[in-house]
Amino acid sequence: MRISMLSSRDKGTVRRRTSAAVALGAVLALTATACGDDGSGAGGGEGAEGSGKGKITFWDNNGGIRTAVWKTIIADFEKANPDIDVEYVGIAATEYQSKVDTAIQGGGLPDVGGVTASMLAGFSAQGALEPLDDRLAESPLSDKLNKDMVESLKAAGGDGTLYSMPTSANNGVLYYRTDLFEKAGLDAPTTWDKFYAAAEKLTDAGKNEFGYTIRGGSGSVAQALDAMYGQSGITSFWDADKKKTTVNDPKNVEALEKYAALYEKVTPAADVNNDFAKMVAQWDTGTIGMLNHNLGSYQDHVKALGVEKFRGIPQPVGPSGKRVQVSNPVDGLGMFKSSKNKEAAWKFIEFATSKEQNSKFNESAGQVPSNTEAANDAWIQKAEPTKLAAQALNDGSTTIVQLPYYLPDWNTLSKSESEPGFQKVLLGDMSAKDFLDGLAEKLNEAQAEWTEQMG
Repeated sequence: MRISMLSSRDKGTVRRRTSAAVALGAVLALTATACGDDGSGAGGGEGAEGSGKGKITFWDNNGGIRTAVWKTIIADFEKANPDIDVEYVGIAATEYQSKVDTAIQGGGLPDVGGVTASMLAGFSAQGALEPLDDRLAESPLSDKLNKDMVESLKAAGGDGTLYSMPTSANNGVLYYRTDLFEKAGLDAPTTWDKFYAAAEKLTDAGKNEFGYTIRGGSGSVAQALDAMYGQSGITSFWDADKKKTTVNDPKNVEALEKYAALYEKVTPAADVNNDFAKMVAQWDTGTIGMLNHNLGSYQDHVKALGVEKFRGIPQPVGPSGKRVQVSNPVDGLGMFKSSKNKEAAWKFIEFATSKEQNSKFNESAGQVPSNTEAANDAWIQKAEPTKLAAQALNDGSTTIVQLPYYLPDWNTLSKSESEPGFQKVLLGDMSAKDFLDGLAEKLNEAQAEWTEQMG
């Protein structure tokens, strides 16, 4: 028996070379199909336009959280299209990408599925997604979708092609308990200095009262990046040559050190393992002053606290008076290339992104609609976090640091390969500098490989 003894760096190199091989394999499979193969290669085959009638399958990439609203949209669609049946499959967000990757290799992909910007590069590199540019150009929706969201999804795919129709944009939000702030005589945490001061003042561990809850489990690195760039004021993820990441810039290292030092000092100890669901539930039921999440949890807070006890505001501004945030992935609907009924699948995508349905989805999700007509609906004016997020993105007060969703390795690098390291930083077992230097090395390597592949 031969035992492999690879260093963490070697393992990363092997993994990234595997990613490149997957992408190359997809291209070769497509070539074989064009030469008369049976189409069972990349992404499960080429599929067919179909009759536009019959059954299609839809995979929800946030099953459980969005199940109710999607079932309502599907019922409306089936009423408007009685010759099409939609099978709904809800899949938890934490399991969705791996399930799709497995289906790409082994078969069984749906006709339509949720495809966020962060998933696009991996799916498109394997040839699994149907290009949607031509369909959108011929659709009544061609001039009714937010252009920035469309361009964001095109960029995330890696080759400038639209593989996902945008449904919504999320945004980072700092939620804070107005009742606790008023009782303590604190101003709203609109700056990072006010944020840190409030986190300390609102903490009384002996009474199980904490100023902040920090995300240490699944999804923690994206939140940490937001806090880092927000404090450092650095506005680009790459240097001027786009060869080296700024993630381990000394200003970002200092920012992460300060942010990670909040753990257990002003946060519950359980935070080191908390994903968004546990973190949100903890904030909604406890006496914690502040929570960083996004627009998606707004309705949960309303149900738990009512609208009188909390506010959701854009991320704090830095010393310069400017707000810097990392990009949040645009959500969307993709059509899988293996679909045998693409005409019906496209009808469903069009319907779901129409004004009425897109508004319905985003009112439930608490996110910014992609349909520009839906973006003017009255509910947005009543949902303060969504209203403020939209203003912050459009009034020039906010600079967005675009994350490299186009890298096929991005999801792996920013999640499974980094989250255990971030937990070590929280626990004091690893320095912020060592953590960010290790992440930077992997990112620079992935960027170099992507640049080489793209020519």
